[in-house]
Amino acid sequence: MYSAAAAAAASSPPRRDFISVTLSPEEAVGVGGYNNSKAWRRRSCWRKWKQLSRLQRSVILFVFAFLAVCGVISYTSMGEPWKSLTNKPLDEQKTEPEIPGLKLANPAVLPAPQKADANRGDYPQLSPQKPPKPPHVRRGPSNLQIKPPRRDVGPRTRHGTSSVGQEPGHAAQKEKTEKSVISWRGAVIETDQSTEPPSSKIKEPEKPSSVEAEDQKEPEFEEARKWVANDLVFDKNVDVNLFESTIRILGGLLSTYHLSGDSLFLEKAKDIGNRLMPAFKTPSKIPYSDVNIGRGTAHPPRWTSDSTVAEVTSIQLEFRELSRLTGDEKFQKAVDEVMKHVHTLSGKNDGLVPMFINTNSGQFTHLGVYTLGARADSYYEYLLKQWIQGGKKENELLEDYMRAIEGVKKHLVQRSQPKQLTFVGELAHGHFSAKMDHLVCFLPGTLALGAHNGLTADHMQLAEALIETCYQMYAQVETGLSPEIVHFNLHAEKGHKDVEIKPADRHNLLRPETVESLFYMYRFTGDKKYQDWGWEILQNFNKYTRVPTGGYTSINNVQNPSNPEPRDKMESFFLGETLKYMFLLFSDDIDLINLDKYVFNTEAHPLPIWVPA
Repeated sequence: MYSAAAAAAASSPPRRDFISVTLSPEEAVGVGGYNNSKAWRRRSCWRKWKQLSRLQRSVILFVFAFLAVCGVISYTSMGEPWKSLTNKPLDEQKTEPEIPGLKLANPAVLPAPQKADANRGDYPQLSPQKPPKPPHVRRGPSNLQIKPPRRDVGPRTRHGTSSVGQEPGHAAQKEKTEKSVISWRGAVIETDQSTEPPSSKIKEPEKPSSVEAEDQKEPEFEEARKWVANDLVFDKNVDVNLFESTIRILGGLLSTYHLSGDSLFLEKAKDIGNRLMPAFKTPSKIPYSDVNIGRGTAHPPRWTSDSTVAEVTSIQLEFRELSRLTGDEKFQKAVDEVMKHVHTLSGKNDGLVPMFINTNSGQFTHLGVYTLGARADSYYEYLLKQWIQGGKKENELLEDYMRAIEGVKKHLVQRSQPKQLTFVGELAHGHFSAKMDHLVCFLPGTLALGAHNGLTADHMQLAEALIETCYQMYAQVETGLSPEIVHFNLHAEKGHKDVEIKPADRHNLLRPETVESLFYMYRFTGDKKYQDWGWEILQNFNKYTRVPTGGYTSINNVQNPSNPEPRDKMESFFLGETLKYMFLLFSDDIDLINLDKYVFNTEAHPLPIWVPA
């Protein structure tokens, strides 16, 4: 028996530790087997789902259901405020009670401004605008003379020549002979070797009669007025930015009304003002950033419920003036509530404010970041200008401004190497950055304006130091034009200038802030060097940004004189601000927009300082 079993074992095949699988030809080519097709993947996913335990599948289904419920709730809560905005027409808005102490003007009449030395009461002593100092050796033209425009010609070309009845060849010849002439809508500036004072002074009409106003208007103005009357229609289903529309459109219409006496512009200003009011219908009264001026609805940006602090606190000059002229105080009440709310908020750092504020909670967000550049700049500017506009009676505005300037000096002011330039940097969570936007160059002019209106003398000293820095932001660059952002060297290094420029920051948008401050500094000191600096900047604008066929363009590279890379885009503030401040800077007539009678909004539109009640 044993021998038989042994013989059987010896004759059986040897044991193997693997399995051999043979595929049929159909399976080898994918028929009925795995072939990475969509059908196969679907069956594979279903098998994996079935392999999960009942508990695992229940958890996954619960998570998806929870997310769906949250989405429905969020959509409902976000839709309610928008729905409420559409349910109440603008006509139902009530006129607010009269603001105590505010003297309302007749809607179509501008009250005569007070003289610089009249009715000052308890205000700080006002230093008069200084006449210009005696002429000295100039880097620019030896003298600038303002010539009143001729009234016997048609609309002018951009060099001040008449465009009516000229032959093409004659026009080209005139173009070549008048390269040195600068024209800005209402007057002509040209180089002049005489030492005569300006030949004409432009005075603001107190209450122009229809005959006087008609006599003062240029053909270009009449053309623009006709467009405003017939084509400027705000009843359109379009979203606009509250801040930009206020400072440009509302501010421009109000300013034009004051300078022309034409009630058309006031009516248009009232129309756009009413259409912007839905922005203030928020839980916190901090306005939304965007308004649909046709539908009467407003909303925050799609990506956030925040507004920028500069935008919500830099619309006050315009809405306050609209209330004063129309007698409808809802405009002023809305913007005054914003300022009073911001005045009480926590999150400030010695008067410095963060860049963002939430429209639902009314609280600052992104705490710990402080700058005088984008998103915060004009908050500080409008603190001072509202105080001046209102007759220097609103002490909260002055307190916030003075505290903020002290915060700037304490936390943001540093000196560069090697020239010891005073600059204003940024603070992020306790870390100082030597970064300065060109936008910050509004500050020298604002400081000088405050000192002119009786604030401490050290404000003017800081203004003089900062305007030197802003000029160097132009002078130390190859094209003589400032980039959008600069970084300053805090430590001396061989071969390095004070100003360093990063590739992403070397564009120039034709911004006005430095020229604006040069205008203020020249008005208040009479120092001709500020005119010289402005003239240099204008020449470099002409050299590197002027377009032969007309206009100017932003450029991408201020460090490459041979190819500054023009963008073929001219921002509207170049006409509205930069050239306007150039025009005023080159004038020696202090009554040409007298700064004791007018305050400029942040888009360079002059609005009157209120007559004390």
